[in-house]
Parts: sequence; C-alpha cells; structure tokens
Amino acid sequence: MRTANVRTIVIWTLVALVGAAGWAVLALARGEDVSAAWMVAAALGSYAIGYRFYAKFIAHKVLKVDATRATPAERLNNGIDFHPTDRRVLLGHHFAAIAGAGPLVGPVLAAQMGYLPGTIWIIAGVIFAGAVQDMVVLFFSTRRDGRSLGQMAREEIGPFGGAAALIAAFAIMIILLGVLALVIVNALAASPWGTFSITMTVPIALLMGFYLRVLRPGRVAEVSLIGVGLLLLALVAGRWVAESSWAGTFTLAPSTLVVWLVAYGFIASILPVWMLLAPRDYLSTFMKIGTIALLALGVVIALPTLKMDAVTDFASRGDGPVFAGSLFPFVFITIACGALSGFHALISSGTTPKMIQKETQIRMIGYGSMLMESSVAIMALVAASIIDPGLYFAMNAPAGVIGTTVDNASQVVTGWGYSISPAELAQAAKNVEEASLLSRTGGAPTLAIGVSEIFSKVTGGSLRAFWYHFAIMFEALFILTALDAGTRVGRFMLQDMLGNVYRPFKNISWKPGLVLTSAIVCALWGYFLWVGVHEPLGGINQLFPIFGISNQLLAAVALAVCTTLLVKSGRLKWAWITGIPLAWDATVTLTASFQKVFSSDPKVGFFKQRSVFQDAIDDGKVLPPAKSMDDMHTVVTNSTVDGILTAVLALLIVVVIADALRVCVRHVRRPALSTLSEAPYVESRIVAPAGLIPSRREKEEARDAVAAGS
Repeated sequence: MRTANVRTIVIWTLVALVGAAGWAVLALARGEDVSAAWMVAAALGSYAIGYRFYAKFIAHKVLKVDATRATPAERLNNGIDFHPTDRRVLLGHHFAAIAGAGPLVGPVLAAQMGYLPGTIWIIAGVIFAGAVQDMVVLFFSTRRDGRSLGQMAREEIGPFGGAAALIAAFAIMIILLGVLALVIVNALAASPWGTFSITMTVPIALLMGFYLRVLRPGRVAEVSLIGVGLLLLALVAGRWVAESSWAGTFTLAPSTLVVWLVAYGFIASILPVWMLLAPRDYLSTFMKIGTIALLALGVVIALPTLKMDAVTDFASRGDGPVFAGSLFPFVFITIACGALSGFHALISSGTTPKMIQKETQIRMIGYGSMLMESSVAIMALVAASIIDPGLYFAMNAPAGVIGTTVDNASQVVTGWGYSISPAELAQAAKNVEEASLLSRTGGAPTLAIGVSEIFSKVTGGSLRAFWYHFAIMFEALFILTALDAGTRVGRFMLQDMLGNVYRPFKNISWKPGLVLTSAIVCALWGYFLWVGVHEPLGGINQLFPIFGISNQLLAAVALAVCTTLLVKSGRLKWAWITGIPLAWDATVTLTASFQKVFSSDPKVGFFKQRSVFQDAIDDGKVLPPAKSMDDMHTVVTNSTVDGILTAVLALLIVVVIADALRVCVRHVRRPALSTLSEAPYVESRIVAPAGLIPSRREKEEARDAVAAGS
C-alpha cells in the first residue's frame, strides 16, 4: 500500500485550507464587501479535493477500472465511430461536447436568487452528483460496446422501463438540440465576427484531423500548436472581417443560419469521428478553457466585488422577474448543466466510450471534464454577480415588466430595491457599443457584460466593447460544439431504437443506417428551430420552458441506470454513490414538474397560464407577451403542449425509476435471475497513460512497448 509523503500531505492540506477559507468567507460575510476571488478559491479547492480523493475512490475502489481490458475503441476500431483517440484530444472532445448553453446562461439566471445558493449547488452538485454520473455512465457504456443510455436501460432494467427510457431520452435530446441551436442562431444572427471565426474552425479542424491521422500520427503537441495558432488568427481576422466590406457576406439572416446549422450537424454526424468532430471539439476546448482560465486570473488580479446579495428576497418570495418560482426547486432546475446534466449522460454513452483508449482514463475524461464545466458555471455566476444588480435586473427582466425606456426600467428596478438611474442604464449600453441593454434576456448578454467588466479592469476600459463582443462570439462557439456531438449521439440513440426492430441498425457504422438516422435527427431539431426562428412564440420557443426540467429528468434516468448496474454487478454496498444523487434529483425535478403542471400561479403553472390566457381571449383582451389575438391563441397552445409534455416526461421517469427499483430488489432477493450484458474480456494491446501527465511507471511502460514493437 502506498503511503503519502510529507510533501503530498502539506500540499493537499494547503489546498483544503484555501477551499475552506473561500467557503467560510462566502457563507459568513454579511453587510460587507466580498471579493469574487473567494468564490474562485472555494471552487478550485473543492474541485481539487473531489478529483484527487472522491473520484479516485470511485474509479479504483468501486468501479475497479482495468488497464488490461480492451475498450470498444480498440476491439471494434473501424475508423468511423470506433477509433482509439489520444486521451488529450478525447478530453477536449468530451468537454466541448458536454459544455453547451447550460453552464453559461443557467447560473446567470440563477443569480436572481443571490450568489450563495448557486455557488453551493454548482460546487457540491458537481462533486457528488454531476461528475459521478458522467464517469459511471462512461464506465458502464464502455463495458457494453458503447451502448446508448436508453439501450442500456432496455437491456439492464427490462423492456418496459427500458422503452420508457428510450422514448424519454430521445424526445429530450431533440428538445435540447433545438434549444442549443436557437441560442447559437440568436448569438450569430448579427455577428459577422462570430460567424466568420466559427466557420473557420471547420477547415482548421479538418486539417488537424488529417495531420494526426495521415501526416504525423501521434504528434498531438505539434497539431495543438498549429491549431491554436490558426484559431487565434481566425479570431483576430473575424474582427477585421466585421470592420471590412466583407461584413455583409458574413452577416447572415436567422433562416440562413438555420440551414447552415442543419447541414453542418448532418455532415458532422456522418463523417468519420477523427476527421471533423474530435479535432474541432479539441480545438474549441483551447478557447473555452483558455477564456475561463483568463477570467479566473482576471478575478484574482482585479479582485472585483460581488455586488449581488448573497441571498435575495426573490429566493423566498418566488416572484422574481427573471424566472418565477421559489428557490427550491427552481434554482436547481435553472442552473442545470453546471452541476448535474442528463445531456452529459448521452455523450458519456455516445461518442466518448467508442473513442476512449483505456478504462483508466475514465476518471480524467468523465469526472475531470465535468469539473471543468462546473468551473465555467462558477465563472458565469461570478460575471453575473459583479455587475450592478440594477443593471442585472434591467437586462434580464422582460420588456412587459420593465417597459422599453430607460426611465421606466429605472423606476421599476428601483422599486425592487436595486437602484440604477436612467443615465447609468444608457451609459452601460454605450460602453459596449449597443443601442440598448434593456430586456436582453436569456443570460448570454449578461455574461458578456460581466466578462467585459473583468477583462476591462485588467486591460483598460477602452477595450470594454471589444471584450463584450468577444464574449458573445465565445458563447456561440461554446454551444456549437455541443450541437454537433449531440446530433451524432442522437443518431446513435435512434439507431439503437431501430435496431430493436431491424437488426442492421445495430451496427451503428452501417452506412445506409447512419445516413438515414442522421437525416431524421437533423430534420427533427431543424424543424423546431426553423419554426422558432420564424414565429417568436412557436417552434422550439414553445418547448424552451421545459428545457431545464427535461434535462434534469434525463439525469434521473441516467442515475437510475447507474444504480441498477451497480447493484446487478455485485457493488450493492456502493450503490449509494449514485443512489443518493438519484433520490435528490428525482425529488427536485418531480417537485418542479408537479408545480409547473398544477401551480395556481400563472407565472409558474402551465395549465393555469392556459386558463388565464383563454379567459382573456373570451373577453377579447391581449396579454403580454402576446401582441395580437393570434399570439394569444399560440400562448394557449404552447401552455397546453408544455403542460402535457412535462406530465408525460415526468410519468415516464417515474416508470423508469420504479422499474429500476423492482430490478434491484429482485436481484438482492434472487441474484441468479439477473443477467448482465457486459462485453467479454479481451486483453488490451494499447499502452497509454491514465492522466494528462504520464507517471514514471507509465513512461517506462511506453518505452518498453516501443522497444518491443521495434
């Protein structure tokens, strides 16, 4: 048994003290200025402890990852979907694929409740729930030839609960993809800089893919330098294009962007994974992590003060202008991806298990990537909490509440207890070269304001507008990488479903099947996106209100499958690792679902909202956000659809959890009746490190492998 040396003990004691100091200041400071650096300290200290101790315990003690066991990428390598991928590239792909809109905008919206509730859930949630889910799903999918979450549920829980899981997972995936695509369209519709820079990442990624596959196999460091250099050039050139005569060429209408996004999603789904998807996601990770790291450094240098209250009055009243509902359960639903996300389970049982080289890399890629995403959420919460609260509420409250002029907005926001003058609202917009910042809802513009605030304190106020528009472009790039990987995963899910009816679909690299299912998935989310772009209250806009709940319901499915597999694979005493997060997530999400369906508050309950708008129609009245009687009918339809969908999805998840519990109880009573669909053991011939930096032993193994090969 290895024992820790004095140096290791001192280092981890210091890390723990830094994290504890951060938590102490955040929790105890009241009525005094609190630096955002304490939030960063609490987060980084907690992440380090969680990864070093809890993740290692789960990987080696509970899951017992086996370095000698061949993964699906090695056994089934076909160069299309199954392809052993360097751990550094795969880490970049996985992080880019899971990190969508949620960690950027969810924490920004949740800041309405104050910075403390969000901070606690983002950090504690990721360490004990989100990162655990991602890692455990990745492990079990890797042991099952990269099976999708829904298919694992069908094989391990049974046809009834499995069918419910398959239907729920696929329906939720389409909703999530449509919402992600809508955010991208909104971010790029008036941004030639962002459109050009993001477009250029495609040829750069293709170059990187061929470089690693054909020109210089294994030279990850070389291709990384080339890719990062070209990416930085594309970012700088994007601003040149935006200020040149080419700006019109890259200023695309929303409908045009929809067509390009659908075409890109289809192509990325059918091309070999090494050619476009993996290198593009790896490339974007440099920008994502680089920007977040610079933000953290900027916070440490500038030491901005948290201006938002630790806990606001809206947390207890539940009548916040950003979103309605009490702190429990809605702050957890709103933050979503930054702490726990069902979407991640689809990636962990989608592209990643078909590309991972060694089981020992599951900890770094599954748990580590989720910690990276959580750090994004923390920085988003910091960005929202350091700006003037009056500006925050003016930006995130709808126009129907605060009006369309700075005078009206100032008066309403001041009435909430957050004073800001009309002149200050006008100046804030002028500082970032925007006509107005009022009612810039959705979270992304608020995050951009916070980013510009932090960076301009370091680089000078004259660059505030530059950093604002840079942040808008950064957000679009951030989200696009989740769209392409999500489309491919949606294809895998549909192939698994159809494979239960027609066996050739079971081979996910069967060309007719992959083309057909990719087209269907793109057509589904593309349709909702197209309608949403052309009808402000239709299409994916109709489904937007159930985005957070559906994502958390999907996490309940993933945790139920994980708990069942832990029990059936002889790990009953460790089932609490996913069982406790499952109980919490189910309680939160089903409570939120119940309130969204049955609440008597029209701002919360879908059916109550339907009733209020239907009564107004009968009286010939038009209520906001509707602007016409046609809009009123659309709102009634939307409320009805959202209420029914929320109820149906919640019912499906209850079925999955109940059936999973039945299977677990049956296994405990009669283990002989249980069967596992785990792939047989095959010895691995690949030699690769478990982490980013090889250990001394791993270096020796690599040298021995090279010597044996020569």
